Amino acid sequence: MRSQISRRNFFKTSALASAALAGIGLLENFSRAIEPFHRSGRPRFPLSIAAYSFRDFFKTKDAAKQIDLFKFINFCAEQGCQGTELTSYYFPTPVTTDYLLKIKRHCFLRGIEISGTAAGNNFALPKGEELIEQINGVKKWIDHAAIMGAPHIRVFAGKAADGLSDAEARKMCIGSLEEVCDYAGTKGIFLGLENHGGIVAEAVGILEIIKAVKSPWLGINLDTGNFHTADPYADLIKIAPYAVNVQMKAAMRTEDEKVPKPADLKRLFQILRDANYQGYVALEFEKKGDPWVEVPILLKQMKELAA
Repeated sequence: MRSQISRRNFFKTSALASAALAGIGLLENFSRAIEPFHRSGRPRFPLSIAAYSFRDFFKTKDAAKQIDLFKFINFCAEQGCQGTELTSYYFPTPVTTDYLLKIKRHCFLRGIEISGTAAGNNFALPKGEELIEQINGVKKWIDHAAIMGAPHIRVFAGKAADGLSDAEARKMCIGSLEEVCDYAGTKGIFLGLENHGGIVAEAVGILEIIKAVKSPWLGINLDTGNFHTADPYADLIKIAPYAVNVQMKAAMRTEDEKVPKPADLKRLFQILRDANYQGYVALEFEKKGDPWVEVPILLKQMKELAA
């Protein structure tokens, strides 16, 4: 009898609480919102390098300077990184299972993990064949990541297509993300929505999308150099609790600055510590300069700050 009364009281109390929340307009947001990640233990920052850092050397026609993903993986291993981020742009087309397995084997033999990959997509589109194609493209890269053993794919929201308001574009992005996240979940792969201009150019925009998508397989791919707002550091603080991967940039700029300034790496790592982030920090070198020279210098600084 006591157990039955307790259950009745519990459901009665829950119903009253739900009604109260609904009455002040909070219930829908509360039930839909993805909560920040609550990680036990201490912050951890295994380091990786994004292949995009060497973009000019993947694309060059100079055979003496040209590299492929295997050579890039070797460089990451030689730099003492725990991971290597294999940007999708530098895979040969068509991408074959045989090639993906060779990449997986090579990483294993070099003692390095694939921290993630990236799919160039745009979900800020109206319903139709183009949006379906974008969704299917991300699903295809989820399959590729599963074969390689990559745990994370960074994806993009995009810029609102002509005729779509930002609000409409975010709605389309939310629906698309829910579909691809459902698929990613069947493969055990996280998708990280990058704060990459367009409808996610500011913290409020990306958080609106993240909190609306109903999936445990979505987070934010936090790019330290992509907020060009009045205070990029303050905006990074807002999204850090939702991070599942981090792209570390050597330079940042505010909305009033045309030329980026050197990033305060110590401050950026502190933001990650305060959020108790535990995951890969991938250096993405975008400054002018020689990455073969600049990347090792930046990695040395990052290793010291990550310790």
